[in-house]
Amino acid sequence: MKFLILLSFILLIFWQPCSAQSVVKDESIRYQQERMVFLQWDQKKFTPTPGFLHLNPYYWLTWGLFYPNYHNNDLRPLNASGPQTQRLALVAAMNATDNKYKLQSDTVRNTALSEIANQSGLAADFDPLWRIYYSKQLKPVLDYTPAGILTGLSPQVSSKLISEGLYDWYKNELDMLRERVSAAHTTDMDRGARIMAYHRLLIEYRQLAGVWAIRTSSAQTTLDMAARQQRLKSNLVGVPDWTPQSDVQIANKVLQHIQ
Repeated sequence: MKFLILLSFILLIFWQPCSAQSVVKDESIRYQQERMVFLQWDQKKFTPTPGFLHLNPYYWLTWGLFYPNYHNNDLRPLNASGPQTQRLALVAAMNATDNKYKLQSDTVRNTALSEIANQSGLAADFDPLWRIYYSKQLKPVLDYTPAGILTGLSPQVSSKLISEGLYDWYKNELDMLRERVSAAHTTDMDRGARIMAYHRLLIEYRQLAGVWAIRTSSAQTTLDMAARQQRLKSNLVGVPDWTPQSDVQIANKVLQHIQ
């Protein structure tokens, strides 16, 4: 019994390597796999072939009886006109169209953002021309105070301007001008129109400031004339002694300066 078991074990050891399967290489299967993708649709590789006078029975069992016209049409999905190739071409065309739409939409988006930045009143503070020039030139309109209007004037001139209503008039004009400047600065409008509005308002302010300067100067001159008249009425002005010779001396001095 032990001998039989040992013999069976020895035979099993020597028999196991001999029982390995060999690799099967079927060219017909490989050709069919190649036809199912894109590699080839070669008429010569439809095996088994018909043989002499189409008498090969394997051909008739494989192709002739069931698929006689199979090899006449190229059915590869990845051939030049196959469905997979057409689908990939369609996908590529759709991607190209999507990219064009995306580029167009990005262009529209950038144009819209540029127009918003160009017209929005929220971005007016960042305008270079406003920051460099107009904000400084229009600062007396935007940042004035009621007390600052009379700064630099004497108390007599200030009282005269207030009593005559010139101060209230000038302050009201500045108030209206400030509202217009603020509206031009915050309202949504084209940048060119905004800059032209700044320019027109700056011209109006300069004209208004010129009128105010003339009025303050006239008030000072009026006060000075009234003071002189009061001194004349009070006989506080000394009149120098006059002689005909005085006029001659004055004329000689003038002639000397002319020469």
